[in-house]
Amino acid sequence: MPQQNIIDILKDEAEDLLHFSSATVSKDLLHVPGPDFLERVFLPSNRSIPVIRSLATLFNHGRLAGTGYLSILPVDQGIEHTAGFSFAPNPIYFDPENIVKLAIEGGCNAVATTFGNLAMVARKYAHRIPFVVKINHNELLTYPTKHDQVMFGSVEEARNLGAVAVGATIYFGSEQSNRQIIEVAEAFEKAHELGMATILWCYTRNEAFKTKDQDYHVAADITGQANHLGVTIQADIIKQKMPENNGGFKALNFSKWRPDMYGKLASSHPIDLCRYQVMNCYMGRAGLINSGGESQGETDLQQSVRTAVINKRAGGMGLILGRRAFQRPMQEGVELLHLVQDVYLDEQIGLA
Repeated sequence: MPQQNIIDILKDEAEDLLHFSSATVSKDLLHVPGPDFLERVFLPSNRSIPVIRSLATLFNHGRLAGTGYLSILPVDQGIEHTAGFSFAPNPIYFDPENIVKLAIEGGCNAVATTFGNLAMVARKYAHRIPFVVKINHNELLTYPTKHDQVMFGSVEEARNLGAVAVGATIYFGSEQSNRQIIEVAEAFEKAHELGMATILWCYTRNEAFKTKDQDYHVAADITGQANHLGVTIQADIIKQKMPENNGGFKALNFSKWRPDMYGKLASSHPIDLCRYQVMNCYMGRAGLINSGGESQGETDLQQSVRTAVINKRAGGMGLILGRRAFQRPMQEGVELLHLVQDVYLDEQIGLA
């Protein structure tokens, strides 16, 4: 039986989420995280020895070291959501050193943040926790607000900061997505040449994806295809939002779909919807880490543990959780990160 505190946190959803058995695609087809994940999946690939070493650095740090699962603290919201909006709940995080301290105290595998944040503290902390540099951003000072990601620095500079990986976002479906795909693909190729791992924030952005009845930005079919595009440009790890619905292609009448996508490949259960995302990451060969989402206050703990259970039981690789951790007192943020990590450490919580 899973740890009692996890059951208590999940409340009425505990039975369903912890005991659900998927009847769609067999879990035996998945490349699931584990201590030997690098040897099973990446050793036969084209990834160089330095890239595999960088991936090993990520996988062998923090409380989840050696498990094949990842817990990453991402703090790029100062650009993506404005610094004032992001850090007003806890102003200590205007200082980038506290971001790194939270990741260390929280037992994370890595901290993912901006060039500027890491540059200020690189000499003090690059050897204490793996760095992931987020190399592009959507700044919010252009009016009207646009959906575009632009480069804020070079892959070479990320390496000079001591980073073991670079992260980037593509807004699939946006007007500028083709340019972003080209830019990020070139950046990831360079990162691999320099021996760094690559993580793609695989997001969707298009006003047409949101109707009066449903927001299909988080549909399993649309986000799953975004994941498939992401692994095609050789992202080692995919970051994606947790799916909340399905049938975006069908409802919006675009792209291509067939009925089996919404029955044979995925039911309406949240674990099956997330598994469809994993399937589109080459059946888990590229790990899926789901994002925690915005802070909602009192429900943050329950929602974070819920997301972790769904991700793990679907075949995912972990969680990348930021705002729910840093928009509260540091010790509470540490405790939240630890509880999420406990899901991945609990051997009684297995694949559905």
